[in-house]
Amino acid sequence: MKIAVDGMGGDNAPQEIIAGALLALDEYPDLEIRLYGRQEAMKPYLKEHDRLTIIDCTEVIEPEDDPVRSVKRKKDASMVRMAQAVKDGEADGCVSAGNTGALMAAGLFVVGRIAGVDRPALAPTLPTVDGKGFVMLDLGANAEARPEHLVQYAVMASIYAEKVRGISNPTVGLLNIGTEEKKGNELTKATYPLLREAPVNFIGNVESRELLNGVADVVVTDGFTGNIVLKTIEGTAMSLFSMIKDVFTSSAKTKISALLVKNELSGLKSMLDYSEYGGAALFGLKAPVIKAHGSSNANALFNAIRQTRTMIESDVAGTIHRTLKGDAEK
Repeated sequence: MKIAVDGMGGDNAPQEIIAGALLALDEYPDLEIRLYGRQEAMKPYLKEHDRLTIIDCTEVIEPEDDPVRSVKRKKDASMVRMAQAVKDGEADGCVSAGNTGALMAAGLFVVGRIAGVDRPALAPTLPTVDGKGFVMLDLGANAEARPEHLVQYAVMASIYAEKVRGISNPTVGLLNIGTEEKKGNELTKATYPLLREAPVNFIGNVESRELLNGVADVVVTDGFTGNIVLKTIEGTAMSLFSMIKDVFTSSAKTKISALLVKNELSGLKSMLDYSEYGGAALFGLKAPVIKAHGSSNANALFNAIRQTRTMIESDVAGTIHRTLKGDAEK
């Protein structure tokens, strides 16, 4: 199994990206990694490994670059070369912690879309209080969506939840402002009956306040709403831990208390860190394309590679194609 990795993507590239790739090679004897990036920049962090191939690239897509224009113009960028390797069959899937928009463009224009998929969707696994997590999409690939798009999202994410996350008959919820069937805007009202007839375990509307309680294994919404929800969860978690830190450093007494619960607080922080579950998958493409968090450390990159490996092994893309094709033929 071969996975292509963008060695120059992310805030901590290339050091943490390379460290994560090496962790994955140590963990999985069946894995080969093709690492794309500027060789001179990566050289100080590289180690000899018979299953690691370095591909020197002269260009890098920066965070501030225009996504579509950079993918079309920077042909020798590490991210573009990585996606091209997947298209050419030199790799079975790919991972990048770089520019999200550019990775989506590379996935769509280079790797290619599965026949029958109208729009690919960005879907991370977000944390829940019980540690199980849930898949939510779309979180930003498409600002707007039609009812049929949300149905496809539900089908794709259900397949992923079952094959990659090991959840039997995963539940699917439609994000809404209330649980009643007639609640919501035109999009949710039109989507509800379609989801009821779709080949998924639809449980109805779910509210955002219940998401982290694990109300559903899969939650679908449009990309505009989903991205706002994601950033609200991220911002709330950061603010909460900042407040906790302020409390525990406010006096000598609280500093002593902080030492006593240090391990428990670290565990809580890990529970709220969705990079522990891997990266955000771009569903609807011909091969796994995973967006790791921009601030990924070695462990987060390892988790993203593990996730990609599982998607390849369980043939998620192929199952999505067969399911949607069969549904269209009915």
